[in-house]
Amino acid sequence: MVLDALEKVKLIQDRLCVAQSRQKSYADQRVHDVAFMVGERVLLRVLPMKGVMRFGKKGKLSSRYIGTFEILERIGKMTYKLALPPTLDIVHPVFYVSMLRKYHNDRSHVLDFSSIQFDNDLSYVENLVVILDRQLRKLRSRDISLVKVQWRGHPVEKAT
Repeated sequence: MVLDALEKVKLIQDRLCVAQSRQKSYADQRVHDVAFMVGERVLLRVLPMKGVMRFGKKGKLSSRYIGTFEILERIGKMTYKLALPPTLDIVHPVFYVSMLRKYHNDRSHVLDFSSIQFDNDLSYVENLVVILDRQLRKLRSRDISLVKVQWRGHPVEKAT
């Protein structure tokens, strides 16, 4: 009876090992080692905050990365020191690798942050400059007013 119980325990351990290796292979497909060289250009991830207007977009369409910044040195296995501009002097220049993304020479996603004042948590409040247009939409029994606003630091073409 003891031998029978030991065989069942061994069978359970083998099946757990097979299930664990299968789950590990699924997880390993998503993991990739990221390493940057000194002098490389990277984008810095800004923390998304629900309801905060960021770089002209609100909510889940808000910009997630700003930059480009040069890597000055590698501090540890996974941390890097960046060359931040004077406007970001309140932010500590050492970042974990998950906060960085490799920069590819595509200027369409790089944002100009020189005119923006950041808080300690890399967030800021978007201020309006002028209201460009107003419309009144009728929705069943309700009137909804739509307002087109030009934001500070953005051209008229990017008004929302």
